[in-house]
Amino acid sequence: MKIRPLTEEERKYAYSQNVQLQGQTGSIGYLRGDFGRNGKGFYSTWFDHRSDLKTDAFKEELDHVINALRSKEYGILQNRKGMTEYAVSHPDCAFDGKRGMEGGFRIDTEKYSYLLRCNPAQGDYNFYCYCYMSESLNRQIKNASNGIRFIDSGYQELFRIPDGGSIVISYPDGEKRERGCRFIDECHTQIAERLYHICKFAELMERNGATYEAKQQDVIQTKEKAI
Repeated sequence: MKIRPLTEEERKYAYSQNVQLQGQTGSIGYLRGDFGRNGKGFYSTWFDHRSDLKTDAFKEELDHVINALRSKEYGILQNRKGMTEYAVSHPDCAFDGKRGMEGGFRIDTEKYSYLLRCNPAQGDYNFYCYCYMSESLNRQIKNASNGIRFIDSGYQELFRIPDGGSIVISYPDGEKRERGCRFIDECHTQIAERLYHICKFAELMERNGATYEAKQQDVIQTKEKAI
């Protein structure tokens, strides 16, 4: 198996996804664990995403991967001290995550990818290991690199933002709301907690008299409206 720090694009998949993304990425499930009060225990719980992908071969390999990460050879899941030392020796793993500063690693085997998110702090869960079919995960990340497309009600492209970027919606009463977005496919996106076809979203905004634009630092492409 091969282990390396997560890329910026991969970090988004080291958290639970919506059901649509779970299907498209081949997300089998995840293992959550901690080292106990003394930092030397090992307590874990498994959560299914797609039980149809949880084959005997996968379960056997997952056991092998976790045991290897707990061994002295890697040490990352050996105990709280080992996790801290491994993260310090791989500074590229650090990122500002949803729970503060975290460390992230990707472990690849022939068929599966394991995205490991680490937090050695006492009193919290210390790791989450999200398990994917490699081919499906890689395909989704590649497609998402094109950005999330936003159009007007005439179906003309306005701008694109990166996967995980944000838009600002302005309402007729002057209220503005920032909404995070996730790439689903070329025609669908998740905005806040809801899934939209990009055409339906544009039509809804026009019907409500609302406008939308990319959060300034998130825009990656802007197109002029056709006259």
